[in-house]
Amino acid sequence: MSRRAKLTHSKLPISGRILMFFIRHLQQAMASMGELWRTPVSSLMTMAVLGVSLSLPAALQVLVKNAETVTQSWNSAAEISLFVEDNRSEQSIQSLLARLRGNARIAEVKYISRAEALEEFQHLSGFGEALSYLDTNPLPSVVVVTPSGKYSTPARARELLAQLEREPEVSFGRLDIEWLERLQAMVRLLERTVLAIAALLVLAVVLVIGNTIRLAIMNRRTEIEVMKLVGATEAFIQRPFLYTGIWYGVIGGVLAWSIINLLVWYLDSALGELLGLYGSQLSMQSLSFAELLQLVLLASFLGWLGSYLSVRQHLRAIEPA
Repeated sequence: MSRRAKLTHSKLPISGRILMFFIRHLQQAMASMGELWRTPVSSLMTMAVLGVSLSLPAALQVLVKNAETVTQSWNSAAEISLFVEDNRSEQSIQSLLARLRGNARIAEVKYISRAEALEEFQHLSGFGEALSYLDTNPLPSVVVVTPSGKYSTPARARELLAQLEREPEVSFGRLDIEWLERLQAMVRLLERTVLAIAALLVLAVVLVIGNTIRLAIMNRRTEIEVMKLVGATEAFIQRPFLYTGIWYGVIGGVLAWSIINLLVWYLDSALGELLGLYGSQLSMQSLSFAELLQLVLLASFLGWLGSYLSVRQHLRAIEPA
């Protein structure tokens, strides 16, 4: 039979061979989907396990992406406070402001005079009557500087602070950005955690699919023996199992994407309420269409890999008596 098939195949032109190649693959792909529908309960349970396994690293990736969005919005809000020396005249301060506004590293400059600083302190501290007994204003003038976009990171902001402190009118400067560095360190730790958990779950997906395909091979052992007796090639026998693994991965990836969307919808209102307390109006982002395609392609590859490893190991052990 295999010799007759090879002779028939050799008589076809190249275009016909290519067409028959795709037709056979399409037939076996549809046949493998039919096999899944014949056992819906076990197939759906396997797909659900794969979907949940893939949804965990995908959920962590969504968390990292939203954390990076939040930290980027806070990076742009980093400010440097420059305290002006007490003995400087108004003309000297205006000269300092002009130089700062002409600096390309600075996006915004805000000047707070000594009187404005005292008024703000009286309003915020609640000691308005007690401060009225002071003979002189103890508070210095302050220049609040907002760095431009690429200089708002902690390292660049420190370089800018060191440069601004060399101005003759500046007594000292302050950059309160340690909290942002801690937050960025936590985000980097979360990224590494995502990679580690993703690697473990990828291994789990491969093992689950491999074991499922092994059970399918054992259930069809007699059929495989008959196919080998009539001359079927190993590629022809193993192809339906490979497509079965791919279908498991594709549907598992779609289930993982659905789970992620449900989680984002469930957590979006709570996150919006939390960020609203910090003056941010960001909404939670889900997986984009490109990330969905990457998730499905990764899941289908893992399904193919798990089925390939299982098929190569167990098909060779089945030989007709």
